[in-house]
Amino acid sequence: MPIGGARRNGTALTERQRIAWLRLIRSDNVGPATFRDLVNHFGSAEAALEALPELSRRGGAGGQFRVASVAAAEREFEAAHRFGAVFVGIGETDYPPALKEIDGAPPLLAMKGNLQAASRPSLGIVGSRNASASGAKFAAMIARDAGAAGYAITSGLARGIDTAAHRASLGTGTIAALAGGLDRPYPPENIGLLQEITAGEGLAISEMPFGWEPRARDFPRRNRLVAGISLGVAIVEAASRSGSLITARYAADFGRLVFAVPGSPLDPRCHGTNDLLKQGAIVTTSTADVLEGLAPLSRDDLFSRLNAREPAVEPAPSGPPATATLGEGGRALVVEALGPTPVEIDDIIRHTGLAASEVHLVLLELDLAGQLCRHGANLVSLAPPQ
Repeated sequence: MPIGGARRNGTALTERQRIAWLRLIRSDNVGPATFRDLVNHFGSAEAALEALPELSRRGGAGGQFRVASVAAAEREFEAAHRFGAVFVGIGETDYPPALKEIDGAPPLLAMKGNLQAASRPSLGIVGSRNASASGAKFAAMIARDAGAAGYAITSGLARGIDTAAHRASLGTGTIAALAGGLDRPYPPENIGLLQEITAGEGLAISEMPFGWEPRARDFPRRNRLVAGISLGVAIVEAASRSGSLITARYAADFGRLVFAVPGSPLDPRCHGTNDLLKQGAIVTTSTADVLEGLAPLSRDDLFSRLNAREPAVEPAPSGPPATATLGEGGRALVVEALGPTPVEIDDIIRHTGLAASEVHLVLLELDLAGQLCRHGANLVSLAPPQ
């Protein structure tokens, strides 16, 4: 049986739930981690939506809190339909199985193309936008060979290495992660490539709203998607301050394999990859290096178990909401325990002596009011003064 051949048994969102999920993730100050905590605490996105204004007020928000409207969510669904795209939730069958394992995975992805590409084990390939001819050739070789071995090739649709990897895997399946909305691909010269991807065996994905023009700060989120979808990421030519190194860092944080292609120390495009090798990345001089590294992670039995670990679509609340019992004194204890330095939430719970549900509630209030920063790995800090 080919690697990752088994299909998952996902739980489908109802249309009403899908609207509520989109409204919640599009509301002010609600990111993936906040979305998860809100749904866990209140039991559903609909219940969380009703609580948002009061939560943000208690967290110290000054102005009116914007909750995304039903009409706005319906307009985005209509835009997706016209574009030939769908929204897939984290508990559903076509959600990429490796991505759902990361901390703060997007609750909803806009997807267009061959949805089955998302269910296959994936190799990420990224690198320099101003790639050398030999670098682009090597990236294409890895993409072509890994695609033939059953892997979907994931990249960021950028110029250079990304483009070479996508083109070489058009026939076997490639996933393009976008920094903007699905209808706003970047760079413009790759619009034709994106159309080839979605018309064939490939797939385009984005967590951003339709119509969203990508900004500089959106590209690291795109890189995070590439790393999260993939079992391993191959870096081919990356300068010392390259965005590809951000992808490598995310991959390492997620427990993914990092492959790096060595290059001349005289070529600035190779300084970043050579540094990755010094830090322990897997030396990659052939496709065999990549396939041998990925093989233990992509065995059919192991990948099928990964597929089977479905999060609940609407998880039941762990207990009654703590809103009625938490006083200002308890809220002050949580705020006092926070500072500019990231701290583990479990340490806040131990330090304050409050129930976990009460601490999480205060953190939600602060988050929605723009007073909290989340750093991943269960770390939080106070946001710097505006």
